[in-house]
Amino acid sequence: MAKQEYPLQQLSHFLPEGTFEMVANYLHHYKVHLTITRERKTVLGDYRHAHRGLNHRISVNGNLNPYAFLITLVHELAHLVTFERFGHRVAAHGKEWKDLYRLLLQEFLGKQLFPADVEAALTKSLHNLPASSCADEPLMRVLRHHDHPDSKGTLVEELPEGTLFAIDGGRLFRKGKKLRKRYQCKEVATGKLYLFSGLYEVIPA
Repeated sequence: MAKQEYPLQQLSHFLPEGTFEMVANYLHHYKVHLTITRERKTVLGDYRHAHRGLNHRISVNGNLNPYAFLITLVHELAHLVTFERFGHRVAAHGKEWKDLYRLLLQEFLGKQLFPADVEAALTKSLHNLPASSCADEPLMRVLRHHDHPDSKGTLVEELPEGTLFAIDGGRLFRKGKKLRKRYQCKEVATGKLYLFSGLYEVIPA
């Protein structure tokens, strides 16, 4: 996946107003190589620890709205700080990471940097932080309200049962019943069943 690099000062265009200095301080302190990437369907951000003369590396999807971008970046910074303190001795999304992620997020709360609905959803999620921002469906739904209208696709959960839809690459599926948190969908070409998050963006066929 091709990546596009930006001078640090341009990072402010991706962040909520008033957060650049706070973020830049972390990036400078830990000598982070930050990359803005094109949209990735399966991840919003990524972290690679420093080794063999390379700095810590973080990538964040550039198509995210400013609030989602900041939350994703803080998520990855928490991985960095966890590695700095514990190395490989703890689980990637274990208690240590959750504690540090919670502390980092709290630095941005209560300062009117987020809209009220995002702040409320974030505050609620602090009690049980998921391993991935994508897994926090209530937060993702709130963040989606702040996406640019032109960037919004159709979500699986918005389609009536039985609707055909396509995903990137052209594979065609028929939406089935909801099983707990995900929807069981049948691939038309193979008849195989797959589970889709309700928040997965698709193309109605």
